[in-house]
Amino acid sequence: MHGKLRERWREKMGNTRTVLGEKVREALASVLPITAIVLVLCFTISPVPTDTLLAFLIGAVLLIVGMGLFTLGAETAMTPIGERVGAHMTRSRKLWVVVSVSFLIGVIVTVSEPDLQVLAQQVPGVPNAVLMGAVAVGVGAFLVVALLRILFRIPLNGLLIVSYLVVFILAGFVPKDFLAIAFDSGGVTTGPMTVPFIMALGVGVASIRSDENAAQDSFGLVALCSVGPVLAVLILSLVYPASGAYIPAEVAATADSRALWSLFLRAFPEYAVEVAVCLMPIAAFFAVFQAVSLRMSRKKVLKIVVGLLYTDIGLTVFLTGVNVGFLPAGTYLGQQIAGLAWNWVLIPIGMLMGWFIVQAEPAVHVLNRQVEEITSGAIPGKAMSASLSVGVAVSIGLSMLRILTGLSVFYFLVPGYLAAVLLSFLVPRMFTAIAFDSGGVASGPMTATFLLPFAMGACQALGGNVVTDAFGVVAMVAMTPLLTIQVLGLVYQWKLRRQAAPEAAPAEEEIIEL
Repeated sequence: MHGKLRERWREKMGNTRTVLGEKVREALASVLPITAIVLVLCFTISPVPTDTLLAFLIGAVLLIVGMGLFTLGAETAMTPIGERVGAHMTRSRKLWVVVSVSFLIGVIVTVSEPDLQVLAQQVPGVPNAVLMGAVAVGVGAFLVVALLRILFRIPLNGLLIVSYLVVFILAGFVPKDFLAIAFDSGGVTTGPMTVPFIMALGVGVASIRSDENAAQDSFGLVALCSVGPVLAVLILSLVYPASGAYIPAEVAATADSRALWSLFLRAFPEYAVEVAVCLMPIAAFFAVFQAVSLRMSRKKVLKIVVGLLYTDIGLTVFLTGVNVGFLPAGTYLGQQIAGLAWNWVLIPIGMLMGWFIVQAEPAVHVLNRQVEEITSGAIPGKAMSASLSVGVAVSIGLSMLRILTGLSVFYFLVPGYLAAVLLSFLVPRMFTAIAFDSGGVASGPMTATFLLPFAMGACQALGGNVVTDAFGVVAMVAMTPLLTIQVLGLVYQWKLRRQAAPEAAPAEEEIIEL
């Protein structure tokens, strides 16, 4: 008996190590390109202090390990919780249950999002708790709308048109300093904690429908949940106008290698507590739902608990590496490159970073995998990754152009979203939903903790206004995939028509002969 249990335990541990190894290899392939770019810049046009470079390299290692553990935890815990809760609450056939539970989930998961906490600390003039509360309510309200859309089969593009029309009308009445911050809040809200849960929730809700379009309609939740925070912060700006100046994080100087390592050791407990607090509401919600309604087997519950532990440890390691190693390097590089006589090089360097950095976003891997599974390989993960990389590269290039010229983010967001909405009438509706979801997942912790500091460092060196010129990078990253993924949909649609054309040709010839 005990021998069989030991064999099962060894088999499970072996499977876990195999899966974890795959996740770490995926993370390694994602992080190495951006690490190589930074190293080339450090050894050529933008030299950095040795301690900053070493901190960056240590951060890269922690990033790889943390991302591997996080993605394993998301698959083991966050996705099953979302799917089971979504399916169970919709089977009750009670509208008030769907509305109340989905609103509560939206608020809890948003408060648990580390990216939102990072942004809230950087916004001057608004208390952190107030900003996070407003954003959480916005996500909760739009998660209700998104789930009701699935149940009542409401077209996504119609909801998006109405939502963004309200957003841009309201944006005309808010203080200028709040525009970029409001759109950035929509991007950071859909991060590594929120995306796996919300997307799985959509799959769970769609599973009770028997029609063929149910799986396609499960996409679009992230898109709508990205609108809620923008509206919430725009409304909040009428009460709490932005004031004060942004104070960037300083690059800590260290005397030796031991002092450098102590920076990470001091930061690790802080992020461990932060991530534990973030995960606690989700764990408590699952425990209550399990006791009251789900009643899953002890084996499945234990698996989810282990998955939550993986998520906790992974995110802690990830955030420690990013904030201690990547953020200071990003700020310093931005300052150095912007200080060059030929600072226009910011644009191509930013585009190159954007191309690779989106591959290091944990939530991107979750989305790519779910898209490939639901479409049965019709939309391969490589095509999704390439389209996202193109979109993010363009967005970072435009963001660097904004910093050099001082152009308002509004000049880019309005035509961008208008073009995205128009494309939604030309491509298959699944691509529209995936495109708007992609915009949310592309703007994750790597964008908030490396590209945004890079932009802020460049803006400071050029003497610009950080609040109006540097903020907005996350919003730009969230917008451009809406265009590139839908263009991918046009190509996909064109290929299908070309394949169908030869099949139709013989039939036409037969009719002529008859």
